[in-house]
Amino acid sequence: MPLIDISIAKGRSPEQLRALMDGVHRVAVETVAAAPENITVIVREVEHEHWARTNQTIAERNAAG
Repeated sequence: MPLIDISIAKGRSPEQLRALMDGVHRVAVETVAAAPENITVIVREVEHEHWARTNQTIAERNAAG
């Protein structure tokens, strides 16, 4: 019973997020033989100000770029 939890920075369209969920769902079926009805996919969108890598937020990188 896979629970797939994805964190992604905000900014994708609903269609892109839906395609991501569909792709991840299909890969779970194909790679670990999960029953489709037992797969849960959660997509969490994170504000750019709340996501940092190398001590710089996405918002800070975007402003500097």
